[in-house]
Amino acid sequence: MGFLTGKTAIITGGGRSVLSDGRCGSIGYGIATAYAKEGANLVITGRNVKKLEDAKEELERLYGNQVLTVQADVSSGADNEAIVQNVVDQTMEVFGRIDVLINNAQASASGVTLADHTTEQFDLALYSGLYATFYYMKACYPHLVRTKGTVINFASGAGLFGNFGQCAYAAAKEGVRGLTRVAANEWGKDGINVNIICPLAWTAQLENFEKAYPDAFKQNVKMPPMGHYGDPEKEIGRVCVQLASPDFKFMSGETLTLEGGMGQRP
Repeated sequence: MGFLTGKTAIITGGGRSVLSDGRCGSIGYGIATAYAKEGANLVITGRNVKKLEDAKEELERLYGNQVLTVQADVSSGADNEAIVQNVVDQTMEVFGRIDVLINNAQASASGVTLADHTTEQFDLALYSGLYATFYYMKACYPHLVRTKGTVINFASGAGLFGNFGQCAYAAAKEGVRGLTRVAANEWGKDGINVNIICPLAWTAQLENFEKAYPDAFKQNVKMPPMGHYGDPEKEIGRVCVQLASPDFKFMSGETLTLEGGMGQRP
């Protein structure tokens, strides 16, 4: 029996992506795998139905967990509150509780300079990241109060360090950082633990970024001192398990930066 047996976690951006060598290429799926190994019921969302179905098939086959997939795309012009509420409503109908919310989903036009960025590209990053985090936190709040639950949000070094070609992505992630600190302050009295992770992992998205924008990649992505990038399951996923475990809580509102397996709280 794992740490999270009987608990239910919503993981946005949880579809299964793979690297060119076949390894796990998605932070969301890495987290879902770590949670599955600890016995959690899983709700995974994303834009790509095929990736969600692949994730569900593999997780249920390998670990025996019940996995609910819900296609959801928070974007400009959509009825985003209804989209997110549908995820929450389906979660409650199937599992009856929400213990962990992990806001991992994010899309962006990384590699495009600020001067060349379009409004549509800026909206893509803000809606998929910042607005989605806002809507999910609001919708899940009443249920997290009942379970004394956990919120884990994702930011990035792009905002911390001002990465070249990532203006919208950085802006969205810095917004998520601020939102997380406010929630930690406001929701602490409710017993809800709220933290944020700024990871550096080798993912399919980063692999594609290197191919499409090699100059921006060289300026932004440096090999960590430990000599490897964070592993989506074994390092980032395990940290997410730890943050939601009943016997271990970071001080709510902390920022955890993961670089090649090294954790630090700036």
